[in-house]
Amino acid sequence: MTNTNQSISPLMLRMMPWIAAVAFFMQTLDTSILNTALPSIAMDLDESPLNMQSAVISYALAVALFIPVSGFFSDRFGTRNVFVAAVFLFSTGSLLCALSPSLVMLDIARVIQGIGGAMMVPVSRLALIKSFKRSDFLAALNASTIPGLVGPVVGPVLGGYLVEYSSWHWIFLINIPIGIIGMVSGWKFMPNIKGERLRFDLAGVLFISIAVISATLGLEFINEGMNIYLSLGLILACFILFLFYIYHAKRSSAPIFPLSLFSIHTFRIGIIGNLISRLGISAAPFLIPLLLQVAFGYSAIYAGLMLIPMAIASLTMKTFVPPILRYFGYRRVLMTNTIVVGLIIMAMSLLNKDSSTILFGILLFCLGATNSLQFTSMNSITLADLPNDLTSSGNSLMAVNQQLAISFGIACGAVLVRVFSYQSETIPQDVTHAFKMSFIVLGALTCLSSLIFRQLYPQDGQNLTVKHQSSSKQ
Repeated sequence: MTNTNQSISPLMLRMMPWIAAVAFFMQTLDTSILNTALPSIAMDLDESPLNMQSAVISYALAVALFIPVSGFFSDRFGTRNVFVAAVFLFSTGSLLCALSPSLVMLDIARVIQGIGGAMMVPVSRLALIKSFKRSDFLAALNASTIPGLVGPVVGPVLGGYLVEYSSWHWIFLINIPIGIIGMVSGWKFMPNIKGERLRFDLAGVLFISIAVISATLGLEFINEGMNIYLSLGLILACFILFLFYIYHAKRSSAPIFPLSLFSIHTFRIGIIGNLISRLGISAAPFLIPLLLQVAFGYSAIYAGLMLIPMAIASLTMKTFVPPILRYFGYRRVLMTNTIVVGLIIMAMSLLNKDSSTILFGILLFCLGATNSLQFTSMNSITLADLPNDLTSSGNSLMAVNQQLAISFGIACGAVLVRVFSYQSETIPQDVTHAFKMSFIVLGALTCLSSLIFRQLYPQDGQNLTVKHQSSSKQ
């Protein structure tokens, strides 16, 4: 059972998806905009560009460490208080990044930023789950994700523009006015929903956090081409720590992530499907800009502009997601759409430098539309049947799962390109070979992941698509 410090008015219900959207946009924009500016930051800080990866890793580690505790903090201190504090930390970290005189200070600022970033999105989504009826939650979640889908597309273009025509400091300073809007609107319109769970599972948090950090570091090392044995050792440590957590959770009276979550059919399928299907889906947006710049020789700004059809498609599709799910059902949509996404990823292997821009745009538009349908469907079915006492932990676990899935996906794409590049070293002019083969493998993997969603029942998700007369607190 949840409690609030204030009643939830109709105005709050209208504003909350947009408050969550502000957090999602800040997070996705920051993640995508930094990579473009790293060489410029390195020059200004008198560092080698190869050392700048620590600015990315420090943020990722902070996110990995604090996502698991976001649900506990929300239950203990309330969704509004934690959300406003998280946005404040993210904005403060952004300011400190812009003011950093050295790489060490930048890394410290990125940790502060990561602590806020770890809790902004999960806590705002938790407020949606606990405030809306299940029949209205899909529309609210849909609205909250729209701006976030623009971030990864706008980020590289905006980052390239700011670095070229202003300075790298603005890639961080741009977060501050957005953060102020998020804090003011969150304090005014987000209810302070608390939960009953007050005992802190320190051992469970340590097991999960260190496991996620091990996996994150292992994947980052793979991406950087570092010692493969160290990378595999860290990933193995992640799995061992998860086994320790399972052993601990069976004996704990209040684990951070109760194992009873996995007795919920839709949650179990949603978590597994999210993890596996996102391998290919997360790798594709990472590889496409590299294909355009490394293989086809386009500039960073031009490559960013080429990705605009994905953003347009994502925004357009959001309007059609609820009626599609209502008419066809979650099982049929997820099974079919996962295969379609995989085929589109495979079709990217047919492109070359002389391919029509229109064809490229059509493929990216289709990829954006199907990704939008996939993410909303997977996220909403995962949370569909969680009881009130498990919403906080279930929502936090889904956030941890997504963080791992995205990291695994990017690492998988990077490793495939590296492996196939070795095979094509004798034909240096055919640099697209590695990308083509990577798209084929990732697309095939995505298609196969549709079998996971086959385990859903035809009636699963009906409580999200049956419309009611009004929106009110659950």
